[in-house]
Amino acid sequence: MIIRHLRTLLPSAVRKLIRSDKLSISNTSGMSEGFKQANVIILHKSLVDDFEHFCHANEGPLPLLYRSKPGEWKCPTMSTDSDIRTDCLQYRKYENGLCTGILTSLKEYSEQLKDMVTFYLGCSFTFEKAVQKVGIPVRNVEQKCNVSMYKTAVPCRDSEHFHCNLVVSMRPIPSDKLEMVVQTTNPMKQSHGAPVHIGYPGLLGIKDLSKVDYGDEVQAHPEDVPVFWACGVTGVEAISNCKPPLAFTHSPGCMFITDLKDEDAAADYGKEIPEVYCICQNPLHYSITSTTAAQKIRRLEEIIGVDPGDRGVKHLCSRDELLKACLSISHAHSVLITTGFPTHFNYEPPEENDGPPGAIAMAAMLKALGKQVAVVTDQRAIDLNEKVIKEAVKQGILKTPVPVISYHSESAGSAMQFLCEDGNPEKPKFSHLIAIERAGMAADGNYYNVRKINIKHLVDPIDELFVAARSIPGVTTTGIGDGGNELGMGKVKEVVKKYIQNGDVIACDVEADFAVAAGVSNWGGYAVACALYILNTCEVHDRYLRKAIGFSRLSEKVSWASALPSVVKEEKLLNILQQHKVRSGKTASLAMEVDGLPFYDTHSLIIEKLLQETLK
Repeated sequence: MIIRHLRTLLPSAVRKLIRSDKLSISNTSGMSEGFKQANVIILHKSLVDDFEHFCHANEGPLPLLYRSKPGEWKCPTMSTDSDIRTDCLQYRKYENGLCTGILTSLKEYSEQLKDMVTFYLGCSFTFEKAVQKVGIPVRNVEQKCNVSMYKTAVPCRDSEHFHCNLVVSMRPIPSDKLEMVVQTTNPMKQSHGAPVHIGYPGLLGIKDLSKVDYGDEVQAHPEDVPVFWACGVTGVEAISNCKPPLAFTHSPGCMFITDLKDEDAAADYGKEIPEVYCICQNPLHYSITSTTAAQKIRRLEEIIGVDPGDRGVKHLCSRDELLKACLSISHAHSVLITTGFPTHFNYEPPEENDGPPGAIAMAAMLKALGKQVAVVTDQRAIDLNEKVIKEAVKQGILKTPVPVISYHSESAGSAMQFLCEDGNPEKPKFSHLIAIERAGMAADGNYYNVRKINIKHLVDPIDELFVAARSIPGVTTTGIGDGGNELGMGKVKEVVKKYIQNGDVIACDVEADFAVAAGVSNWGGYAVACALYILNTCEVHDRYLRKAIGFSRLSEKVSWASALPSVVKEEKLLNILQQHKVRSGKTASLAMEVDGLPFYDTHSLIIEKLLQETLK
């Protein structure tokens, strides 16, 4: 009854009760519903400029609402009749970085406080009512306990004196409410905004949700997914690491309640609406991007989905495979790309020129984004691929070389040894595997070109890497193809058997997590490069990637744009392939064509359309 009453009281009335020290509750969650709450950090005036810089560098966990003057106990812009010495339920006293006391009042330190400054920082308790209003349960409020808070392994951006890892608050959210909770909290940047992680806590370095660092353990329901927000207790960790002679903070969960209404927190921070997508099941991991970015990528998917050869490619296309694949790739730290389809078994080399250009286009963008990239291909094709990449660097198609490696299947554990350090699935070398126009194993163990000719003698079993990846938590895979006999297209093998000529024989049996179909596989590679640019220039996705700490990476977009595929780059690359006798897939011609389609006015037009959509 008391808690229900406190929810309806005005902030000034609640502060008066707190000041009188008559409340026997442990946190302010749910109090004065509809009003903003604040974290509190009190520091000596000699440190405040640096701490303010630390806040601006880490706005997700530390959104600065107000910085007082030295000795200013009131907060005129945020409340009337307030006194920071008495108006939090509980305080913590820190001496040289150690918590040396838990207090209900700071009045006895009034003399020291004259030389100290108070920082008021946004708090996630502010958005709990807004979340409830749209029908989303808030489990910690239901269970009448403090929210769960955890230290992560994610480092904040340092300042001169302050450094620490991010602290997050966690709320279990029903899986069918994830997008709604993200959209509800996204505009409320002054109260930590949208979540910084959705899914498996281990990806943040949190080993056990039952072992909270601050607050209480909150019980999840069976359908709930853990959702994490940047938390103002990050500031407490920064104080501990800084080790100032004297500092004060609120006790976690015991906030300062302001007179500012929640609506004030939801000021216009842009009109981008976030969308939520599951990008991995093992472990469970979701990503977010804006509706605008998602729509652009869907348009890319439409552009590459045309079927000039009338081979039935449209039947292989599944909506949002490109989007989900690229969201997954965007989170990857290191990417392994494989390509090579030796369809021309009567020529040397037997490779076709569909595949390598798309692979190089993706590698260029991935490297521009700061990811580690390697190419794995058949042992017999190592020298060819190295020469092509070396020439691509020389002609400015790639800025730096990409290592080319081979895979040897020597035992049952070869794939795991190749993909992981010492074969340990907890230490993968690659976060994501991409196959583009790579010969894929059929159900009978052979490899077929479109004419049902078995080319197994020319293909190393790189498929084994994709099969092994399924048992490595956190490693995801993408297959890009245009006929269904390519590695990874096993995800759509039943459709291949039904709609693609010779599909019952040639269909690849090995699945990827995501299957991107295109009229020509190179187009799929170009689209992935463009989609990665779109995602990383999306403010919603950028913030989620960096966990709302540090500064936006959007200043790098010029460099990223220079890594996009272009007609000029692809023209140069086809010339390089011509020089090495790599032929068109359908005709074995050394002309300026791919899959029997002329480069000019067909492939060049697709590239132009992709770029137009990407950069508009």
